[in-house]
Amino acid sequence: MANFAELDGSNTVLRVVVVDDVHEADGENWCRKFFGTGNWKQTSYNTFGGVHSNGGVAFRKNYAGVGYSYNPTLDAFCSPKPFNSWTLDENTCLWEAPIASPGVDYIWDESSKTWKFYK
Repeated sequence: MANFAELDGSNTVLRVVVVDDVHEADGENWCRKFFGTGNWKQTSYNTFGGVHSNGGVAFRKNYAGVGYSYNPTLDAFCSPKPFNSWTLDENTCLWEAPIASPGVDYIWDESSKTWKFYK
């Protein structure tokens, strides 16, 4: 099965659908015809941070999700920016805090721009 994301005029993902493999080669056009609307881009369920989980070829950096954006310059899907101080790593299209996280028991505090222990 192949996955395709519908984009609005601002390249924001509206929905992601699964399409039978027989339509994969022309899936973006097939989606336009079948659904009657939209700009469609293929996305890979197995791709995160520019790495394919099964050792295959990474596709568009990340699997698309509703609310994600498609960056045509990078040919990549990016999640919504979590905090104003974070920056996009263009190699992975993942957001990075200005300071590396000290561990899983910490959450980002945007007001102080530090990680806070939460357990």
